[in-house]
Amino acid sequence: MIYTPENYAIPDEANVSFIDNEEILSIIKNSIPEKNHVRDIIAKSLDKKRLSMFDTAILLNVEDEDLIEEIKSGARELKRKVYGDRIVLFAPLYIGNYCSNNCTYCGFKKSNKEIIRKTLLNNELKKEVQSLENNGHKRLILVFGEHQTYSPEFIADSVRTVYSVKVGNGEIRRVNINAAPQDIEGFKIIKDAGIGTFQIFQETYHRETYSNVHISGMKKNYDWRLTALDRAMESGIDDVGIGALFGLFDYKYDVLGLIRHVNHFEAVYNVGPHTISFPRIQYASEMNMNLKYEVSDKDFTKLVAILRLAVPYTGMILTARENANLRDEIMQFGVSQIDGGTNIELGGYSEDNKHLQNLNKEQFTINDNRSLNEIIHELLLSGYIPSFCTACYRMGRTGEHFMEFAVPGFVKKMCSPNAILTLAEYLEDYAPDSTKVLGYSLIQSKLTELEGEQNLNSLRIKLEKIKNGQRDLYF
Repeated sequence: MIYTPENYAIPDEANVSFIDNEEILSIIKNSIPEKNHVRDIIAKSLDKKRLSMFDTAILLNVEDEDLIEEIKSGARELKRKVYGDRIVLFAPLYIGNYCSNNCTYCGFKKSNKEIIRKTLLNNELKKEVQSLENNGHKRLILVFGEHQTYSPEFIADSVRTVYSVKVGNGEIRRVNINAAPQDIEGFKIIKDAGIGTFQIFQETYHRETYSNVHISGMKKNYDWRLTALDRAMESGIDDVGIGALFGLFDYKYDVLGLIRHVNHFEAVYNVGPHTISFPRIQYASEMNMNLKYEVSDKDFTKLVAILRLAVPYTGMILTARENANLRDEIMQFGVSQIDGGTNIELGGYSEDNKHLQNLNKEQFTINDNRSLNEIIHELLLSGYIPSFCTACYRMGRTGEHFMEFAVPGFVKKMCSPNAILTLAEYLEDYAPDSTKVLGYSLIQSKLTELEGEQNLNSLRIKLEKIKNGQRDLYF
């Protein structure tokens, strides 16, 4: 069947697999980027309306340089409208790298005899968290290899251990998870530990390519992975994160796969994913695959801007896989979260944050080795508000409830003040003098911009309390 906007109907999600190869290929082929139509689509997004798969495909098919710049400009404006100038910061913390899968692109694969296997012991985990807190982190994502060792009970215990560590004014206030798909009971066990978002990336939505790059192990089961976050939602985890590993297949296909996945969540659960991630393949130990579909910087920048326009209220995560200059460029087109001071070696945070990578101890190559403070300092210079905010999660503003606030513009109105408060905490407790001066200068300018806002006076009072030693204040 040839899918066109005229004959297309969203499948009944309860009865039809929501990823249809013929559907996606047909939509890409039949979405012609006429100039006026492209501009109408950008305007539609700036009106904070979700784009259809056809809208998204039209933008993906744009090759005209001037139109691409208009797409980026639209994404930049939309980000300001929805998220303001804040950038949420987090750190990945690898708990264990044992794995039962054989994935051609991954250093952790079972067949890799060069990788040094390790699972952090309880005291080692605490030491890692102490190091992260001493640098100012408040938000972590715990990463687990896909192995029977990392059971739901093990993951839940790891989460509780992380939350238990307090150093001075330091504490971890939100723990997200990147781990193997679970059954509903497994997800419930993990949820009860008090997690934030549970991430599972499909890697590629193209079924044939998926089978070719996942040689063996449970991960080879495409449908078990594709439906994993449905089971998470059924378990009560209403903050889920999806993603694709760009470079496995045609990037246009996987962008539409992500959009189709978003559509599925909205149709079945009345809420989309909390975050979308878009890592690109980076070199890994014993990596053995053809990089036929490697995504250029130009196309990568374009696809990030298109994703921003396509899903206005979904958080977008850009990681240290990318180099500093590219991250700085892409942030302006819609990214709302980045990692900082990243170290993906097991036990690496408590040893040396500036070490040279040893790919026999790590999953892949990272390309941004800046410390957390270096990143914060540069964000401040660029006018961004570095944020460690966890208020929505802790106030129960998650899932569908979050969208009730986000759509009317709540995110910008509430998250900017909360970001300012968490930045002030960082400036008081961890920042060197040069960053502290720069940070308070930015805060003053943001307070001026908030003149007339209802909660401005309350924000000023909370800032003074932070300067006087109080912590964890938020709206």
